Amino acid sequence: MRKWLTGILIFLLACSSITAAMADNDSYSKRGTLKKHTKFRLGVEVLLQDKLNLLKGKRVGLITNPTGVDQKLTSIVDLFWKNPNVNLTALYGPEHGVRGSAQAGDYVEYYTDEKTGLPVYSLYGKTKKPTSEMLKNVDVLVFDIQDAGARYYTYIYTMALAMEAAKENHIPIIVLDRPNPLGGEKVEGPVLEEKYSSFIGEYAIPVRHGMTVGELADLFNKEFGIGADLTVVKMEGWKREMYYDNTPLQWVLPSPNMPTLDTAEVYPGAALIEGTNISEGRGTTKPFELIGAPFIDGDKLADTLNALDLPGVEFRSASFIPTFSKHVNLLTHGIQIHVTDRRYYKSFETGLQIVKTIHDMYPGQFAFRTPAANNISYFDNLTGSGLIRKGIEEGKTVAEMKAEWQGGLDNFMKIRKKYLLYK
Repeated sequence: MRKWLTGILIFLLACSSITAAMADNDSYSKRGTLKKHTKFRLGVEVLLQDKLNLLKGKRVGLITNPTGVDQKLTSIVDLFWKNPNVNLTALYGPEHGVRGSAQAGDYVEYYTDEKTGLPVYSLYGKTKKPTSEMLKNVDVLVFDIQDAGARYYTYIYTMALAMEAAKENHIPIIVLDRPNPLGGEKVEGPVLEEKYSSFIGEYAIPVRHGMTVGELADLFNKEFGIGADLTVVKMEGWKREMYYDNTPLQWVLPSPNMPTLDTAEVYPGAALIEGTNISEGRGTTKPFELIGAPFIDGDKLADTLNALDLPGVEFRSASFIPTFSKHVNLLTHGIQIHVTDRRYYKSFETGLQIVKTIHDMYPGQFAFRTPAANNISYFDNLTGSGLIRKGIEEGKTVAEMKAEWQGGLDNFMKIRKKYLLYK
């Protein structure tokens, strides 16, 4: 009897251990926080606690925005300004500004920061690169901004241009690393072709790159010939499988139309809608999750997309009235994207399927945005290639279009390996 009970007990303990192990292995794919016993530090925290020698005796210029905070949500501007060992002399604001008060594409003027009295130079005005005049009182540049994980997001090009300026003016630049909110494993989409280079895609990387800003900085610096005196201050405790909500960090809006992690998860694909006459949900509380136009039948679109049985996502018929941007103040019909399992969700391919489906359902009303003065479609700038728009117009399947970009993506993956700081 005792042996029988002992056997059952051993069996139950073994099952419990296996279940616990499975749950632990799957923990990063589900929403939750980093385990309390795991130490986590951002690049800014590592700098201030362990590496202040990098700033010692130097006049510091800081490129940041509202996402430049520590885990207590204290701005890096305040952390630097109040630290007696940091001589902060200038601030630089990317698109949306240092305080994040400007809408996408808005011109941001030079101004004086009210809290510190420091000059704030716009890197989204007449110039996107710091000029020699802007850097005249700076011995070292520091970059600390949260990226969104997609090639279109302009902050990584603000960083690259700052690296160029640092090189040209013979000053070092320090990039303080932050998590890729979409994790560091999935890589999706075509690699940008040089012809389609712009401020929403400067270098030959795929749409969803799966890299941190620090890793990108190193890649840009070496693969694309910037050659800056670059130091990347790594995070501590971040792993590639971790999404943003697997860390102890609170979400701070990187830009006005990136309000939540849910937005960031759909953005690499849903942003393709920006290259069309369809609303991407700007002017609503769910930008990039809501997609539609006044002429769309939301029920039919949702049913058609759900019939594709795309992994990790479902679509719901939705109507909305944008308060600005496309179809402003008009009743707009379409869909809301609901990510059901991000382990399997393919953001870029899903976005491409949405564009293709609307194009096919409404051939007389759907349109790609009119090409700019350089005769390049904004949609092509987003995809980084002219083949995808052409493929949609020719009736190709997404699988056929993917086959055309896969070779370039495979080559990028080989290059990418050299710059991964977190294994």
